[in-house]
Amino acid sequence: MKRVLVTGGAGFLGSHLCDRLIKEGNDVICVDNLFTGSKDNIRHLLSNPYFEFIRHDITEPLYVEVDQIYNLACPASPVHYQYNPIKTAKTSIHGALNMLGLAKRVRARILQASTSEVYGDPEIHPQPETYRGCVNPIGLRSCYDEGKRMAETLFFDYYRQHKVDIRVIRIFNTYGPRMNQNDGRVVSNFIVQALRGNDITIYGDGKQTRSFCYVDDLIDGMIRMMNCEDFIGPVNIGNPGEFTMLELAQKIIDMTGSKSELVYEPLPSDDPAQRRPVIDLAKEKLDWNPTVALDEGLKKTIEYFREVI
Repeated sequence: MKRVLVTGGAGFLGSHLCDRLIKEGNDVICVDNLFTGSKDNIRHLLSNPYFEFIRHDITEPLYVEVDQIYNLACPASPVHYQYNPIKTAKTSIHGALNMLGLAKRVRARILQASTSEVYGDPEIHPQPETYRGCVNPIGLRSCYDEGKRMAETLFFDYYRQHKVDIRVIRIFNTYGPRMNQNDGRVVSNFIVQALRGNDITIYGDGKQTRSFCYVDDLIDGMIRMMNCEDFIGPVNIGNPGEFTMLELAQKIIDMTGSKSELVYEPLPSDDPAQRRPVIDLAKEKLDWNPTVALDEGLKKTIEYFREVI
């Protein structure tokens, strides 16, 4: 049994990770300030003797004894991270410093949940880990994009200077049950609008593309990376299937039986035109490959939102 700390553990991804870690027989400490996370996501775990919830903001130091740290804490949708951009940057940077300091003190292995946003609006497609990105350092998205890039810098500096046992993954668009219905992400936006019979909002011409990874596949890749020896990353974790926003919207309309129509709004500032991971490194180093097709994952996600709404 390992003692595992999950920051952001009451969030969408964090709660699924806590589920999996408990299922695999670990002692889990879930830390979250509940800015975007919710106790509802972890309520079913609160009575488990091997699960502990601590309400805490990782911009402040935390003193616990653990074997592994998954650092997931940070608002990840534009609606949330642009609400308080300075706080977002502090969470990525100060939070990383505090968690790396903890890992150094207790000699824990620490995994950073980085993001495909470190690639910005990419000039090459699809994106391999060797691509250094095209990020606007002063835009509306910079608090998140540059915060995550700086966190990666800190992780590798702690590795080089202090020999901290790090792992870094870059998460591409992920979806599934427990997404926040008001988080502004495209999958939850489209599903909620379709189920309510509202018009579906397409930004720009709808021809921009994204790749969508189901949450179970993502968590599997994350755990494989944490437990992988002799490879620290960074590594892309995402589904290389690529879809336009128009294709996704039509698929969701068909699957929900909605009569929603499409309406078009201007494209947000610095919104990437294309996003698709190269996952050759994950296949080679982690023996990982996503297995849940988009239709299968959307079906489960739509069922979840039907209950929520």
